[in-house]
Amino acid sequence: MIDKHHFYLIFPNIFDFKGGIQVYSTFLLKALQDVYLEANYDVFLKYDKRNLKQQENLQFLSSTKFHYFGNLPRLLQTIFFATKIIILAILQRPTIVISTHVNYATACYILKLLTGIPYWVVAHGLEVWDIKNNVTKLALQNADKIISVSNYTRQRLLQYKNIDPDKIVLLPNTFDANKFKINPKPTYLLQRYKLTDKQPVILTVTRMGRMAKYKGYDQILHALLKVRLHIPNVHFILAGKGDDIPRVKALVSNLILEDCVTIAGFVPDEELCDYYNLCDVFALPSKGEGFGIVYLEALACGKPVLAGKQDGSIEPLAEGKLGCLVDPDNVEEIADNLIQILQGDCSNPVIYQPEYLQQKTIEAFDFSQFRTSLAKLVGGHIALLRIQNSKFKIQNSKFKINKPHK
Repeated sequence: MIDKHHFYLIFPNIFDFKGGIQVYSTFLLKALQDVYLEANYDVFLKYDKRNLKQQENLQFLSSTKFHYFGNLPRLLQTIFFATKIIILAILQRPTIVISTHVNYATACYILKLLTGIPYWVVAHGLEVWDIKNNVTKLALQNADKIISVSNYTRQRLLQYKNIDPDKIVLLPNTFDANKFKINPKPTYLLQRYKLTDKQPVILTVTRMGRMAKYKGYDQILHALLKVRLHIPNVHFILAGKGDDIPRVKALVSNLILEDCVTIAGFVPDEELCDYYNLCDVFALPSKGEGFGIVYLEALACGKPVLAGKQDGSIEPLAEGKLGCLVDPDNVEEIADNLIQILQGDCSNPVIYQPEYLQQKTIEAFDFSQFRTSLAKLVGGHIALLRIQNSKFKIQNSKFKINKPHK
């Protein structure tokens, strides 16, 4: 019988950077701890650095032990990260290991070969759509369960040979409905950006890395050239951080859009809801989203949302029922739809019903739904372990009974 559960959670980071994988990882840990209050938790953070002040503010169980590797040189980081996970697991024998990035599945696979400890891998988006590394692919194939954040990613995974479809389960992204509310445009942000209350605002919140151009913010900038012809006082706020910002600033300058574009940089968590309420449409015409938590946050604030129709973005928008889906490569289509939305002429009237958008989003993706679904997955796994453990004990006792005396 398994008396006390012990979870190993392997994350890229959850403190120093807040992308989709990091937010999902945090919700995963919180959900587990809501369900398994008496369990032990070891959390391995490859890129986070130890921060004592940060640790004091953590709202996790006291039985949670964080292992930081962000202070190590990059060459040693991966080696120490994988080695510590394997050695500690051999000594502690956790109930299960869950990795929220496929790149860490290799260490989990090695651990399983050595000890038989089961592992799960969370599949988000681009990182699993076209895996080139054969070892990573092998580690994914041998996972006991693959948690897909969207049906779109699940369908992409099914294209791989040698992955058992029954192993792939859905556990969509979630959000905290208590943090995202429908409110008037915040006065302090209107003053900060010298905007009027009636001025149409387009908002994008995203990571702006050189490898993240698929997010579609370039297309919005080009679309603005047409949008402002129809809506002269439109303003675009592009929020987020990353190493692509200098190039984006140069593009804004080349397109002569300085007077209608604000690159806001990083938005702290306590202001994020206010940014959504500042806008009249949230736009992220991406073509590389596994899901997109920002869509949920915008919808929960009752905002019209424009997204791409070639990736997992369609799922938070209920295949277009809760928003506007466009070809992410078609600047003309993006511009036309932004104009229609801002002028009140969108063909989908639902986008102008904030309470309805909020209600449907909460019903489908609130944290309580996520926690319930995760509890069923983990509970089923633990029940299976107990059955296997009982069978082993029965077989072992039979062996003792039948063993001839010398």
